[in-house]
Amino acid sequence: MTIIFRAKLAFTSCLLLTTISVLAQNSKLQEEKELEVVNFKSIKKVLQQDGLSQSARLKKKQVAVMKIEQQSLERDRFNYPSEDEIWGLVSEFWLVKNAQLLGWDFEKPDYGLDESFRSILESLGFYQKKFKILLVNTPTLVRASLPGSEGEMILIISVPFIRSLDLSKLEISLLLLEDYFRLDGGYFKKAVSTDKLKKLAGTSFSGAKPDMGLIEELIKNYDIQINQKGYSFQQQFETTKKMDAYLKSNPQLWNTYFNLLGKLQNFLKVNVQYKDYLKLYPSPEMQIKWISPDEKIL
Repeated sequence: MTIIFRAKLAFTSCLLLTTISVLAQNSKLQEEKELEVVNFKSIKKVLQQDGLSQSARLKKKQVAVMKIEQQSLERDRFNYPSEDEIWGLVSEFWLVKNAQLLGWDFEKPDYGLDESFRSILESLGFYQKKFKILLVNTPTLVRASLPGSEGEMILIISVPFIRSLDLSKLEISLLLLEDYFRLDGGYFKKAVSTDKLKKLAGTSFSGAKPDMGLIEELIKNYDIQINQKGYSFQQQFETTKKMDAYLKSNPQLWNTYFNLLGKLQNFLKVNVQYKDYLKLYPSPEMQIKWISPDEKIL
């Protein structure tokens, strides 16, 4: 039985090997046939062409995007600045134009005003406000506040004026706060703004020369507002009442402001060098009356 089983196993193994060999030969022949049919060089050429086409399409899209951006940049070159940017540019131009008169380019005393003024603002709830304080060396311009770009305020005050009144750091900061509120109230922009500014700001002048009359008109209005016109009684009243409302939460600040108005009133009555001050910032005497506590009748 064992001999018969071994013989059958040998026969079966021989048959299986023969079958595998035949299948392998058939498979190889089939692959060879496929190799004969498929031309790998042709496939490689097609793949390269597809890759180049895709790269070309991608490059074409990139070029189109770049052209659009270039056209946009080209158009922007012929755009007037936005209204906010124009205010900042004109304010700085006015300061440069009047540099000799204002005398702001001098060795300034360190009053520590930036820290003092910011401290007052934050104590009243005004955080992250942008401002620049410019000390000028002239009695001609006592104080002013100009609009800058991106909400910044340019606050100007005269060093000779500070010294004449012997103002403390806190008193100077309160005068700056008044000017801050005036500018925040929009009085300056309303007085100085022109129709050209509203019409041309942000528009394109492509194909034509820019209208420089826009800047000339604004500079002229700056001069009039800062040196001649100043603020009305109504605007002064609104500013003073705003100071009163905010400072009441801090009795020390309120008392300092109230006494400062009295100091201004007495000083301006006798000092003719600053006689034009009251034309620009009317009546400290009235300011005192507007915020004086009501007298109690016993």
